[in-house]
Amino acid sequence: MSTGRTGTRGVVGEARAHEAAALHVTGRALYTDDVALHTPYVLHAHPVVAPHAHALVTRLDPQPAYDVPGVVRVLTGEDVPGVNDAGNKHDEPLFPTEVMFHGHAVAWVLGETLEAARIGALAVEVDYEPLPSVITVVEAIEQESFQGARPRMERGDLAAGFAASTHVFEGEIDFAGQEHFYLETHAALATIDDDGQVFLQSSTQHPTETQEIVAHVLGLASHQVTVQCLRMGGGFGGKEMQPHGYAAVAALGARLTGRPVRVRLTRQQDMTMSGKRHGFHASWKVGLDTDGRLQALDATLTSDGGWSLDLSEPVLSRALCHIDNAYWIPNIRVDGRVARTHKTSQTAFRGFGGPQGMLVIEDILGRVAPALGLTGHELRRRNFYVEGQATPYGQPVRHAERVLRAWDQVLTTADVEARRAEIEQANAASPHEKRGLALTPVKFGISFNFTSFNQAGALVHVYKDGSVLINHGGTEMGQGLHTKMLQVAATALGLPIDRVRLAPTRTDKVPNTSATAASSGADLNGAAVKDACDQILARLVPVRDKLGPTASWEDVVRTAYFDRIQLWAAGFYRTEGLSWDATTMRGEPFKYFAYGVAAAEVVVDGFTGGYRVQRVDIVHDVGDSLSPLVDIGQIEGGFVQGVGWLTLEDLRWDTSDGDHRGRLATQAASTYKLPSLSEMPPVMNVALLDRATEDGVVYGSKAVGEPPLMLAFAVREALREAVAAFGQPGTVVDLASPATPEAVWWAVERARGR
Repeated sequence: MSTGRTGTRGVVGEARAHEAAALHVTGRALYTDDVALHTPYVLHAHPVVAPHAHALVTRLDPQPAYDVPGVVRVLTGEDVPGVNDAGNKHDEPLFPTEVMFHGHAVAWVLGETLEAARIGALAVEVDYEPLPSVITVVEAIEQESFQGARPRMERGDLAAGFAASTHVFEGEIDFAGQEHFYLETHAALATIDDDGQVFLQSSTQHPTETQEIVAHVLGLASHQVTVQCLRMGGGFGGKEMQPHGYAAVAALGARLTGRPVRVRLTRQQDMTMSGKRHGFHASWKVGLDTDGRLQALDATLTSDGGWSLDLSEPVLSRALCHIDNAYWIPNIRVDGRVARTHKTSQTAFRGFGGPQGMLVIEDILGRVAPALGLTGHELRRRNFYVEGQATPYGQPVRHAERVLRAWDQVLTTADVEARRAEIEQANAASPHEKRGLALTPVKFGISFNFTSFNQAGALVHVYKDGSVLINHGGTEMGQGLHTKMLQVAATALGLPIDRVRLAPTRTDKVPNTSATAASSGADLNGAAVKDACDQILARLVPVRDKLGPTASWEDVVRTAYFDRIQLWAAGFYRTEGLSWDATTMRGEPFKYFAYGVAAAEVVVDGFTGGYRVQRVDIVHDVGDSLSPLVDIGQIEGGFVQGVGWLTLEDLRWDTSDGDHRGRLATQAASTYKLPSLSEMPPVMNVALLDRATEDGVVYGSKAVGEPPLMLAFAVREALREAVAAFGQPGTVVDLASPATPEAVWWAVERARGR
């Protein structure tokens, strides 16, 4: 059961359903491909994919495809009028001559039907010269296959920190990436008007960047390309950078044929061709004093970047910035590097490196606690930040007490101590089934760690009848951003929410927008919408004074029109107070920190390693919630997605030396296990932290998209506790990630001493 709070601040703070909920559940919500399938004369695109992880294209003959009935055009690199590159680092050829991963598209076939395009793609003749490939991060480390910057974050005196440590431990951890598995796969539809303008419907989190990439592929200026995003059927970061190439293929096809072109990947194509969350390898050395307080940490984090940089550098930077999680580490040095492997280019995923960095410290604390004679929750509690301390990169940790408040609230509401005693008794009586209960905290920085992205625009229209239309630069992917923007506008203008409508996100309405990412969509766009509304209200003050306080909104607006007062405004917001030096890894990159605590209880079957999550209790800090129902949905969804990453979702690439080396083996729901209803805990309590107003943000609210994912560490640590119960007191558990039932079974066997 979930609990929220009804606000008393106008429409903001009300627990309202998602603005498109009825459309979603009735199937009437339109997505990019719905528009494409109802577009006359549309051509369908299908990729010609390489069967090698790494190879040179020595010959590509498209002519046989034209013998297939219904094939209209084969797109190759020779057709590109501008720059043959779909990345922002200029390292992602749209039509490559060097294949860099198994399934890399070397050409695209356009057909009157998708089946014609598919058969045509099979007919294209391509010769390859296979080359050696690097598939795993460990292989990349051994071969020193790296790309991009190699940042270092450090503070204090590492040698002195270890000298002051009573206990020193060392270790390594490998942990997997994650498939986004949004319900809607990558999709784009391109049309050309009579003036040569390119109009793109795209499932993209970053319409402006899609616009820019398409423009430079076609050799056009940005004002000749318009991108619209109606809505996405999920994004999770996977549609921040990755949609641009598919949009460019559709746009190129439309320019060459004069007909609309549709690109829509099948689920298998999407999983095979698009990037994932970065897997990581970490090596570490940690020192703690007699009381179990952290003194020093020396770590190296190596991310699996795949074949190109994409967003790997900022993802790595955020991982380094979050390796401390909620813990004070006085002496620290963390090195980062991006491995170059012959796999899909890994990309943004909810948390953007934060979960990977935080997993390292949570795994360390979970491993060493038994060796110190402490419970995991006591070791964590002893190391929390307190007010006045700063992160390793120099940012003061404001409102540090909120972690402890949330922690104590969970201890109380979840009746943790009584349940621990009960679990201890149950475990003693049951040799083949053990339970575990763990608490873990979250401290997550909110803002883009590329300072320039922390800006947003909005366009608000008030019509003569008093109705309102808002445009903003954020994109809706099911997270409820549009719902919150409606609530912000209605509250700012003092109107009922049914007087406000929201238009689809388009680059010709609000330009130069940032990606809807970094959990900042509501912060940035909400402030921009409010700014526009405030401008309009300021212009209406003389009219209100003239008509008197009893005049209706409609009368004021109508009078303002006849008085020739502007009834629309462009709003803008930039996050103040940010600074970041990526070279020195110093500054204050975040507007604030979001906090949360979760307690999770699991039960593990010692015969199979199978487990169930029995109960979850969460207290999460969202400031003064803009929309409690939306926020609680995000907390629940983020938590479950985190549980999937940590326990179930097991990406596997073929690492053999055969013909299938580098092929993604888990390329469908039949081989890639996602959380389902059967994995949901029977009891799930979510509460929003009280007395959590945040200064300097829209209506005192905080971001909610990414931080809840990391609450799922509680499940992984509860599994560790349950596994340890199969061994002797003080058993140290090394738990793989993802902690699948197989991995848990092996951990149980090790705990038993087998």
